[in-house]
Amino acid sequence: MINLLLLRFLFFLFLRFKVVIAHWVDPDTPLNSYKIQPYIPRVRNVPREKADEDDDVIIEHRRKHPTHSPTLSPSNEPTQSPTMTPTDRSRQFEIVFSDEFNTPGRSFEDGKDPRWTALNKNDYTNDALHYYNSNNVKTNKQGELVIRSEAVDTEVIGFDDVKLKHTHVTKHFRSGMIQSWNKFCFTGGIVEVEAELPGRHDVGGLWPALWMLGNLARHTYVGSSEHIWPWSSSTCTSKSQYSQHISGCANVGHYGMKSHLGRGAPEIDIFEVQPGPVGANTGSFLKSSVGQPFMSASYQVAPGKAANRPGSGWWPGPGQWYEGLKGGVNTSLNIYFYGTYNHFSGDDDPVHSDYWSDAISYNRQLNASYFEKPHIYRLEWEVPTDHTNGYIRWYLDSELILSIDGSGIDAAGLGSEISSEPMYLILNTAISKQWGFPKKCPLNCPCKNYNCNSKMWAETCGFAEGFCEMMKKDTPEYKINWVRVYQDPNNEKHKVGCSTPERPTRKYIKAHEKAYKKVDDAHPLKALQRGRGLCDSLAKNPNLKTGCGGAERGNCSPAGVCECHPGWTGPHCLVHEGYDPVNYDLPDKISDLGFVPPSMTSTGLLVGFCCLFGLLSIALFWKRWFDGWKPVFTLDDSEKSH
Repeated sequence: MINLLLLRFLFFLFLRFKVVIAHWVDPDTPLNSYKIQPYIPRVRNVPREKADEDDDVIIEHRRKHPTHSPTLSPSNEPTQSPTMTPTDRSRQFEIVFSDEFNTPGRSFEDGKDPRWTALNKNDYTNDALHYYNSNNVKTNKQGELVIRSEAVDTEVIGFDDVKLKHTHVTKHFRSGMIQSWNKFCFTGGIVEVEAELPGRHDVGGLWPALWMLGNLARHTYVGSSEHIWPWSSSTCTSKSQYSQHISGCANVGHYGMKSHLGRGAPEIDIFEVQPGPVGANTGSFLKSSVGQPFMSASYQVAPGKAANRPGSGWWPGPGQWYEGLKGGVNTSLNIYFYGTYNHFSGDDDPVHSDYWSDAISYNRQLNASYFEKPHIYRLEWEVPTDHTNGYIRWYLDSELILSIDGSGIDAAGLGSEISSEPMYLILNTAISKQWGFPKKCPLNCPCKNYNCNSKMWAETCGFAEGFCEMMKKDTPEYKINWVRVYQDPNNEKHKVGCSTPERPTRKYIKAHEKAYKKVDDAHPLKALQRGRGLCDSLAKNPNLKTGCGGAERGNCSPAGVCECHPGWTGPHCLVHEGYDPVNYDLPDKISDLGFVPPSMTSTGLLVGFCCLFGLLSIALFWKRWFDGWKPVFTLDDSEKSH
């Protein structure tokens, strides 16, 4: 019995040690979630209804109970249920990042959180109808991150990243986006997220997403992505020479980057969800076995196929698309989006600089359950090595959605590959006329302005049926229960950090800061605020008096501001600190330029100099004394002598 207790105690210490090593792990993460194994992909031949029932059973078992008060140690609950897909027991992945969102009232505004940044910014991409407001991203009392979308006006006077001029527009919707850009990035590993989708499953118009992007591009900051997104090509090709901003054709590396190694910012969409009422094999989904609502799992990469590519809405012919793609149950190749033709105004030679990017994508059928209760979304990403081409695999509630083997991308002969870039996480809900809105404008509807609060028919006729009622009555909420990232400690390719030795980004971003920030920002990211949030030290209400995260996390000073205890940060000490276990790319010093200023490194020389100075001072004093030198009296001294 004693030995058993000792083993449990040692196991607990070991897990606690792993938390210290990881530096990004939320202390509220359950102990049994510290390690996982990759799945062995297989397709289960079960009816759709049966699969959905099984999915629900898994969710009920794995759903964690929120912690309503701060905790100092991980929880042992709940007990993990067996997965529906076999795991690769030869590999053990360990947690390197987690956020359980258990503490209510967290703020994700720039400079308030070590892991995430909630944008306060207009979105100029993808015909966006929304403005991202940091107040639309909060944590609730149920232990969830909530991204709220609403039909509220925002006057925007600022610089349009697409039109490249100052504009004054009104956005009629507000929503939220959080990014871990330039804070937490990772290369290779497993991502798991438990989330409940916003809105109604049969009403189109919302665009909730969970995705990853290479750190060299910052989403919504359009200038940072030109000729960067979504490049994943390290070699020199005739296309990359002119189209890829940092190409493998460069003979000299700049900003700490290696020569002859192309760089970019590929995109991995863990999911993009499109709700709506149009079913499979009907209407606009006539040729697909998957209809609305669906989730799209995609790898967007450049360079893409420039010739002999399939047309939108058509199944690819022989040799038109990538080989080796494997889909799961209730999935279908996404034949409605194969990629993007990228052209940028101002390019001197668009014939050579324009390029295609491909979206290798599968859609997976969803139903009302995914909008009513949380489900688990999983991505497994293995980077290429000297011996393998890597892979990307998507899972929903342990069931395979899509598997992409890097050998199929390599076989296309374009020079593109599975991403080796440090990538960051993004969670958001967008509203765009490109996504879930009617394919064709209703008769006599101009489809130019979209305003749910307008009394003009011309500004409400272009929405999907029921959308405005949902936005005004429900205020849809995208709820994320937790986010966790795992890596293989035995794989040297797996790294935590936004600027790694293989793929540095810090110096490049520093040299091009203007592309990563708004015009009025001093820097792309504000310094993290630790404490100094307002509180009431004299309040009779204990919740106000200890409103700095609780007694374990911080205290309210007599000056009425929060003071955080070690390990906790944020204005009100509500969040655990986070930082990379290894800083691969330290800030520049003057010595990096090869200049080493003179310094007295020898203690003996310093002591000798002091002694010499003392002897010279004594000698000078005695010389003046023997020469008859006398001090000059001041006026006060003269007055005293009388």
